[in-house]
Amino acid sequence: MNDATIRTPRLLLRAWTPADREPFGQLNADPVVMEHLPATLTRQQSDAFADRIEAHLDKHGYGLWAVEVSGAFAGFTGLAWSDVTGAPALEVGWRLARTYWGHGLATEAARAAIDVGLQHVDEVVSFTAVANRRSWRVMERVGLRWVREFDHPLADLPDRLRRHVLYATPQECSPHSTLSPTCAQRPERGSSPGATRRVQGAQPIEG
Repeated sequence: MNDATIRTPRLLLRAWTPADREPFGQLNADPVVMEHLPATLTRQQSDAFADRIEAHLDKHGYGLWAVEVSGAFAGFTGLAWSDVTGAPALEVGWRLARTYWGHGLATEAARAAIDVGLQHVDEVVSFTAVANRRSWRVMERVGLRWVREFDHPLADLPDRLRRHVLYATPQECSPHSTLSPTCAQRPERGSSPGATRRVQGAQPIEG
């Protein structure tokens, strides 16, 4: 496995191609897929997001890879630098078309991405809106630990998305963590949890 192309039992995580732009635009225009994000994206916005993704991959050698299932573009999974929690961190995140939900594909891809991330940094994180139960369940399945809840700093974020949950790899539950002095057990089911990972350092990708 290398950072350019990652194979798992069912998936190929790879560099983006021009042919990915059309299905990516459809994915980003789907209100169900984008339910826990500020808004759907126009095709122009989607293409601009893809440009940022590719620039991050070119710069770091890792990033948000295109996910391919049986030869078809399914979405993205991977790593991106973010400072949403107040310090630069390497975040693991995913976004798949609805066709590919419910089969454990996000979990499979996220595990592979985390493995790559931990080759570059000591800690990887993930976060999502508290209401996004589907995503923070993936975080738990890949072995991330609940850290804390926080308010997303984006000024124009709708109130329903303001409260976020942060998860992290177990390494972040150490006295040297840059994200939290302690990693507590997450609240009882029904409280809240999160979805994406981050590592230390660079410019964030948003989309």
